[in-house]
Formats: sequence, structure tokens, C-alpha cells
Amino acid sequence: MTADHDAPKSPAAFKDHFSTHAAGYATHRPTYPRALVDALADVAPDTRLALDCGCGTGQLSVLLADRFARVVATDASAGQIDHARPHPQVEYRVARAEHSGLPASSVDLVTVAQAAHWLDLEPFYAEVRRVARPGAILALITYGVLHVEGDVDEQIQRFYGDTVGPHWPPERRHVEDGYRSLPFPFEEVPMPPVAMEVSWRMEDLLGYVDTWSAMRALEKVAGREPFDAFASALARSWGTAGQRRRVRWPLALRVGRVSPRGGAGSQLLSVQPSPDEKVTSQGP
Repeated sequence: MTADHDAPKSPAAFKDHFSTHAAGYATHRPTYPRALVDALADVAPDTRLALDCGCGTGQLSVLLADRFARVVATDASAGQIDHARPHPQVEYRVARAEHSGLPASSVDLVTVAQAAHWLDLEPFYAEVRRVARPGAILALITYGVLHVEGDVDEQIQRFYGDTVGPHWPPERRHVEDGYRSLPFPFEEVPMPPVAMEVSWRMEDLLGYVDTWSAMRALEKVAGREPFDAFASALARSWGTAGQRRRVRWPLALRVGRVSPRGGAGSQLLSVQPSPDEKVTSQGP
């Protein structure tokens, strides 16, 4: 991994941008399309176990459970795990991505959705190679700027770029370029184009905007006034009360086939957390 001032940080420098607004994240973040899960499951060697790293509140984790018998979902933010969506096949853990606690050669699919730019990639990739079964798949998934139908899109792009833009963490540049600037030392697997789409009211969109990590930085220097001014201006141009507009995020994918080191067998072993991990039961 190349080293520069914008590279993913070491474990000691973990930045928790989301725990304080985890409830809003759980409510307002969009859901990934089923087509994404189907495409990943179809190229995985089996569908026994998926590992979702940086899982947030489980937006992708619960969808993976539709195709995988078991999903282990980890996040370094305890606040995110506390607000994760329950599912009987999903086991949530407070754990860093490079310390999954899973046995060697046990995982069919590893996913990182909208979180790879926060990871220390060198030890994370080492962990992926350790837990991957022969032929397992790693998928880095990200989405950048949303697009809203109609003339309000220009207004939203200005707020994103001009008002909030200077306050994005430096890691955001990796999202903007679809993770193409991240090192990815795996044989890439071509994937079909996929996008997230929702039909949102203005209140839904504002709730999503308020989950942006840059909003927390903006608040520290300017309070809530910029967001409130944006919300007022958007209300004047959105349309009638309750009107819905189509919102779209094209997904950028880096998908690769992992070649595990050591030739470990593919037997799925029992999953035991390390002593310093918190295991959260999210059953019904």
C-alpha cells in the first residue's frame, strides 16, 4: 500500500464519525439493491458464510442473509452496532475489520460497503486472505453523490460541493473516484452496473444529508445554520407537501477473487470471537 497523508489510517488512529448519529444513520441511509447481493452470491464459491466489515447499522448485512446461510457483521463503532437491524442469520460484533475473529479459510464472501476508505488496508487485506476459503470473493462497494430528479438536483449539488465540501475528511476522495485510487491486489471480477434508487420525500432526503460525516465537521465551525438555510431553500423548490422524487446513487464496485495463503481447507469451523470483542445478539 502506498503511503501518503490521505492513506487509510493505522488502527491507533481510528476516527469514529458516526456513533453520535447512529440512530439517524439507521433510519435515513439508503438500502442496497437486491441485484448487488445476487451478483456477489453468484460469483462466490459457496453461500455458507459472508463477512460484512464496517457494517454500520446493517444495511447490507441483512440483505446478504437472503442469500447466505450466515452473516457475521463487524463495525468498530459500538454506536452503529447498538442500532443495527436485527436478523436471525446476522451476528453483529464490535470489531475492527482487520480482526474479524473468524477461523482461517471459513468465509465465502467479504464485503465492505461505504467503509473501505476508513480502513487500514494492508492488515485488512491480510485478514481477508486468512479467512477466505479457496476462490472467495472480496467486494469493496461505495456510492458518491446522490442525484435527485428535477431542478432541485442543482441546489443539492451546490450544498454538497460548496457548503459541505470543504469539511469532508480527506478519505472522501476515495469515494469520489469510486475507489479506483485504493490499492486492490486481487484478480478483479467484472460486475454488472448497479445503482441504488429510492422514492423520497424532502424530509427523507434531509435526514440522509444530516448523516454525512462532513455535517459534523461543519456544525463544529458554523452550527446548524447552514443546514437549516439549505432545508428552508429546498422546501421552497421541492413542491407540494409529501411530494416524492426519485433519488439515485450509482454504485462503484471493486470485486476480486481472493487466493488464500497456505492452502487451508474449506471446512467451515465454529466462529469464536477474540476476548476483546463484544458480541451482540440481533435475533428477533
